[in-house]
Amino acid sequence: MRLGEEQTLQVVKRTDFGVYLTDPIKAEDKNRTSVDEVLLPRNQIKDELKVGDEVKVFIYKDSEDRLIATRITPLITRGEIAKLTVTAVTKVGAFMNWGLPKDLLLPFAEQTVKVKEGDEILVSMYIDNSDRLCATMKIYEFLRTDSPYKKNDTVKGTVYELNDRFGAYVAVDDMYSALIPARELVKKLHEGDEVEARVMDVKEDGKLDLSLRKQAYEQMGEDSEVIISKLEEAGGELPYYDKTDAETIKNVFNMSKAAFKRAIGRLYKERKIEIGESGIKLIR
Repeated sequence: MRLGEEQTLQVVKRTDFGVYLTDPIKAEDKNRTSVDEVLLPRNQIKDELKVGDEVKVFIYKDSEDRLIATRITPLITRGEIAKLTVTAVTKVGAFMNWGLPKDLLLPFAEQTVKVKEGDEILVSMYIDNSDRLCATMKIYEFLRTDSPYKKNDTVKGTVYELNDRFGAYVAVDDMYSALIPARELVKKLHEGDEVEARVMDVKEDGKLDLSLRKQAYEQMGEDSEVIISKLEEAGGELPYYDKTDAETIKNVFNMSKAAFKRAIGRLYKERKIEIGESGIKLIR
């Protein structure tokens, strides 16, 4: 019985409260025991199942920690990734709706950020040391690296982890492994944010590097507008130019120094600003 997975099993016994199923190969084993069988409850039998019939079911554990079969397809199976809604937070962890009568546990140890009732969280599902199905927000190892995307494609995904050193980890299409490097974080992100980004690079291992910025020739126009807006707010002059340090540029304009230099260069050529040793000045 593959806990947390859908599989096709064979009816080997009928009772008043349901039918017992086993693996088709085990069905031929005369030494088969009750350990090799799982109950499909009567309320899950929509048609007349007889001994020998095969049926596709999902295997999980009921409220008494017994293996049970269901014909309901859950919102997530073992090893998959899905967005599930938090139904309650208790002293043992959070519980999530996964489409079955017994909610799925998200232990505190598997939470990367604190969750609350009503949150929609990107999780995967695994079997813990007590042989129970549980959810985890630590989905890195479950993400795929065979995306169809190439450089400069636009993609959408969910931020699932933030790292001050490396950047924002993103699940593209909620299934493919990607990273927005720290240098490309031009705005504040939070776990759970949905983002649209550009593929900067496809690594040899298939993982994606993303940028929140458009290609340089497209981004330059937007950056120019930001600089003009900042100048107008400041009365037409700002003490920043191509020699200003990169950290200051990022803090003030929320762009890299290279992007800033490209933008003020464009504005200068268009005769919209003057550039001097004391900064930039708007030409009225």
